[in-house]
Amino acid sequence: MLFWLADFAHGGDFFNLFRYITFRAGGAFFTALMFGFLFGRPLIDLLRRKQKKGQPIRDDGPQTHFVKAGTPTMGGLLILSALVFSTLLWARLDNPYVWIVLLVTLAFGTIGFADDYAKVTKQNTKGVSSRVRMLIGLAVAALAAWVSASVHPAPLAWTLAFPVFKNALFNLGYLFVPFAMLVIVGAANAVNLTDGLDGLAAMPVMIAAGTFGIIAYFVGHATFSTYLGLHFVPGTGEIAVFCAALIGGGLGFLWYNAPPAAVFMGDTGSLALGGALGAIAVVTKHEIVLAIVGGLFVVEALSVIIQVAYFKRTGKRVFLMAPIHHHFEKKGWAEPQIVIRFWIISLILALIGLATLKLR
Repeated sequence: MLFWLADFAHGGDFFNLFRYITFRAGGAFFTALMFGFLFGRPLIDLLRRKQKKGQPIRDDGPQTHFVKAGTPTMGGLLILSALVFSTLLWARLDNPYVWIVLLVTLAFGTIGFADDYAKVTKQNTKGVSSRVRMLIGLAVAALAAWVSASVHPAPLAWTLAFPVFKNALFNLGYLFVPFAMLVIVGAANAVNLTDGLDGLAAMPVMIAAGTFGIIAYFVGHATFSTYLGLHFVPGTGEIAVFCAALIGGGLGFLWYNAPPAAVFMGDTGSLALGGALGAIAVVTKHEIVLAIVGGLFVVEALSVIIQVAYFKRTGKRVFLMAPIHHHFEKKGWAEPQIVIRFWIISLILALIGLATLKLR
């Protein structure tokens, strides 16, 4: 919205700053951060009054988690509110990629909200049927994939781009839609599975968002994309503003989610943020790089798949408990130890992902 203030620019005056993505990304970050600081405590107090008993704790989970009983959930509402407000304020609202990513985020956030609401009101950990959540998520992802492919420039529409190989494009045709659906829904559920310890999902999501903010800026910039040998996707630079707002909102939330957490993100936040990362990867044509940058989420999801498949086949478990962060809890690792080490892994993977921009 504030981009249109640039229309008042004459020569080099102040309003001309609003033309620059970097300036607006900085504004989006600080706006979302301040939003989180200002409204975090009132939201937590409201959630505590409404939920009373807070998020139900799994009976089969680590014993250390029972001390968290009564902690309110749905803290993802703080991130989403800050993210949406800041994005609408600082991003160009005539950019289709911004709306694709924003609407996917809100749609998955709504799915997560419904699941959290069911868990809190029924006081059990089941929530909304996984089949229902999956079907709605797939429908949202299918629509986003179709619209994304429709607005991409002709050489890139319906194609899969490969990192490192700068001229490699594989035309998937209409199979691009189910592929993109897998990316978006997979990312949403992988982040959701990672959200099991205080601060565990929030920081890796912000690290991934920062990485994709850089990628989006380079991919959407004709000069930088040419220099780096990237596929130029006009307009995607604006996604950097969204990513900056996500980081600001995430930090505002983490202030209250730091151990011991005053509020949990819940599915409201984890599904929304995972869906956002998946959608960003699709619109920037960096779906494969997401698997590198979000490698921690991939491992968390794979640990659950392996555990379930192996148990059904043999009746035995590969891990002491899945997702894998609970395995380390069972082995005696302290929660902060797991969280910080996983943050370090996320940062390393993000740097590897960024390295693919230059390795051409």
